[in-house]
Parts: sequence; C-alpha cells; structure tokens
Amino acid sequence: MSDEDGTRRNVTHRAVLAIAVPIVISNLSTPLLGIADTAVMGRMGDPKYIGAVAIGALIFTMVYWTFGFLRMGTTGLTAQALGAMDGEEIRAALGRALLIAGAVGFTLIALQWPIGLAAFALLDGGEEVESLARTYFDIRIWSAPAALANYALVGWFIGLGRANVALVLQVFLNLVNIFFNILLALGLSWGVAGIAAGTLIAEVAAAAAGLAIAARHLRFYPGQWTRAKLMNAERLARTIAINRDIMIRTIVLMFSFAWFTAKSAEAGTVTLAVNSILLQFVTVSAFFLDGFALAAEALVGKAFGAGRREDFDRSARLSTGWAAGIACVLSLFILVYGGAATDFLSIDPEVRATARDYLFWAALLPVLSVWCYQLDGIFIGATRGAEMRNAALASSALFLALWWLFLPYGNHGLWAALTGFNLMRAASLGFYYPRLRRELA
Repeated sequence: MSDEDGTRRNVTHRAVLAIAVPIVISNLSTPLLGIADTAVMGRMGDPKYIGAVAIGALIFTMVYWTFGFLRMGTTGLTAQALGAMDGEEIRAALGRALLIAGAVGFTLIALQWPIGLAAFALLDGGEEVESLARTYFDIRIWSAPAALANYALVGWFIGLGRANVALVLQVFLNLVNIFFNILLALGLSWGVAGIAAGTLIAEVAAAAAGLAIAARHLRFYPGQWTRAKLMNAERLARTIAINRDIMIRTIVLMFSFAWFTAKSAEAGTVTLAVNSILLQFVTVSAFFLDGFALAAEALVGKAFGAGRREDFDRSARLSTGWAAGIACVLSLFILVYGGAATDFLSIDPEVRATARDYLFWAALLPVLSVWCYQLDGIFIGATRGAEMRNAALASSALFLALWWLFLPYGNHGLWAALTGFNLMRAASLGFYYPRLRRELA
C-alpha cells in the first residue's frame, strides 16, 4: 500500500471522532472546575469570596484567551508539518510555540501591575471583593508562562492528531486544581489565596506533564532543536504573522461578545440575567461543536501539508457533516428543554418568563453558527490567519450596524444582531473558501 493510499484511508469518520470526542469530553470537564471553586468558596460563609474568585478568574480568562493563537496557530503548523512528513518542522513548531509562550508569560508577570490596574478599573466588584480578587490576581499571575505553555502543548498534540493526550492533560489539570483548592482553601484555611495557589500549582503541574509526554513523542520524529531551526527567519516570520492575525481576530470577537453583554446590562437586571442564562446554553453547545472544528483543524492541516485536495475535501466534508448533525440535535434540545433548564438556573419568576420569550434565539444559534465554527477550524488548519482576521473585522462591523439598526426591537434586536454576526463570519470565510481549495489543485 502506498503512503498516499494510507493517508487517504486515515480521513475517515473514525479519524474525525478520534479527535472530536476527546475534545468534547475535555471541554465538558472544564465547567466542573468552576463548580468546584464555587462550592469551596461557598463554604466560606460569605458571598464576597465567590465574587472575588469569579472576578479574578474572569481577568485571566480574558488575558489568556487573547493569546489563544498559541493553541490555534500551533495546531495548524504542526498538522501541516505532519502531512508533509517533516519531522524537523514538527519539532520546531512546538519549540517556537513554547518560546513565544515563555516570552509572553514572563512579560505578563513583568507587567502585572498595569494589567491589574486596568482590569480592576473595568471590573468594579466593591471594595471587599476587589481586595480579595487582587490577592487572587497577585498569586495566579506567576503561572502565566506555564498556562500559555499548556496552550502550545495542547495545540501541538491536536495537530499530531493526538487529542487523547490533550484530554489527559486537561483532566489532570482539573483534578490537581480541585485537590489543591480544597486542601489549601479549606484544609489550610487560605481562602481565596488557596484557590489561586491551587490553580497555579495545577497549571505548572500540567505544563510539566505535557512537556514530559511531548519529550516521549519527539523520539518518533528525527532531528533536534537547534537555534538555526527554531530561529529560521522565514519560518519564524510566518509563525508570527499567523499568530498576529489570529490574535487580532480573537480580540475582535471578544469585543463583539463584550458589547453584547454590555448592552444586555444597559437593558436592565432581568435582561442581563436572561441573556446570561441563554448564552450559557450557547456556550455548552459550543463545547460539543468545538470538537469537530478541532478535528477539521488537524485533518485539514495534514491534508494541506501533504498537498492533497481529496484529503482536504473529505476532511472538511466529514467533520462538517458530524458537526451539522450534532448542531441540529443541540438546537432541538435547547428548544424543548431550555425552559426547564432556565427554571433550574433561576428562581425569579420574571427571569423565567422573560427567558421563554427569547429562547428561540438560543435554539437557533447552534444550527446557524456551526458553519462559522467549522470554517474557523478549516482556515486554522490551513494557517490562513489573514482571512480569519478580515472575516472577524467584517463580521464585527456588521454586528454593530445591525445592533444600531435593530435598536427599536429591544432585546430581540440584540439577539438578531448576534445571529447576523455569526452568519457573517461564515459568509465571509465562505467567500475565501474556493480560493483556499484551489491552492491544492
């Protein structure tokens, strides 16, 4: 059997699920950590502890996700090197990502004072809550290099098609975090500082475990890390350009969702609560769909590296077929059970009643958004950061235009603008798709 035939046979339903299923399980395990943190702080006897951890964790979510390119860019570059059977570049893709993670992480530590100043100026939680949140921030910031290294390691393993390793690392991180949070926050009565220290320990431990596993995998690829290879001007410039464009794209998307939340708050407490609950349904749906987008990243990247259009087409078709089917199930589930889920999440009669008026928007989003999720995965795998950046900018511009146009329709108009935003993300990337495919002719 030729290598070409062998590669083609690897683009199967089983190959898609081998990547998607571990990622879905990994995604679903993550909320357990937030639940555990809330439960631990809830036993401290004062809601200020829950609020402090929530604000502190939000700051790091916002800061770290800005550098999410370390995961996305590394996946695409690694998958392409794998498809080209370039062991040296597989090694270098990880090495460059870790160098960037270290540089950014230590920069964040060095700039912790202005970062904290800006973050707490934007997030006003009251004097007592802010004081505790600052304690959390001051401790956890020291894990920045390890946390960003975890992004790079997970991206590298997914690029290799080893999503099972990414799952193991995520579950390991969560279990270590929960153990030390309970031990330090409750057992040693460190409170909020214990939660921060537990998270720091977990992130460092996960990075160490990831590096150890990566070292074992590197034995299968010839070559070694050399300064000349890691600092190759052309490769390094490409890596930086891809990561820069993905970073811009991520910031633009974060702005759009922050705008949605801000306008929800301006509409009143009930609207904010309703939209927050409904967005949770959308977020949980994204946990499922993200697995298939990541499968597209890895398989499309491998096809691009090998220069095989047939593999590219099959990877895009199979991963998107699975994602579309799951999206339909998720939309139906939200439509049927969303009301009951809202009742579980809120005891306020007005919130319960109002949520049902807007439930259909949350139900529509999975089946309408799956296309932009999948196209994101395809373009990440093909390492086309510029197209993703342009699509994000165009989509956010349309989002703001639709929000202004639909102002008379209140919250329905806000949800319509968000829906249009995701449809535009798909349409704009779809515009580039034929040209992307022709590159493999």
